[in-house]
Amino acid sequence: MTSIQRHFLTLLLLCSALLAGCASSPKTLYQWEGYEPQVYEYFKGESTEAQISALEEDLQKIRASGNTPPPGYHAHLGLLYGSVGNDDQMTQQFQAEKALFPESSAYFDFLQKNFKK
Repeated sequence: MTSIQRHFLTLLLLCSALLAGCASSPKTLYQWEGYEPQVYEYFKGESTEAQISALEEDLQKIRASGNTPPPGYHAHLGLLYGSVGNDDQMTQQFQAEKALFPESSAYFDFLQKNFKK
């Protein structure tokens, strides 16, 4: 085996190792599903009931795969429930948000207290 062949073989092995290392991507912290498009639809004025339905469906997918929804997911869903007069569901969603992200507790306590006014 010549020196050029050895260098070529070494280069080929290094490239193969590099590509193999890039093959698997790390698991994401949160599973977003259709959350971002739903927030966009909210600002466009889509039906609140349609948004609630889409977010609940995506939440079931997220839970079924054993993942966590992103920050704000339950909050947004809670605000949607509150806007249609379903205060019990709003409270449940706010509690879920606070359980996942305890640093948001004071804000959601404030929202819930002032939402009824």
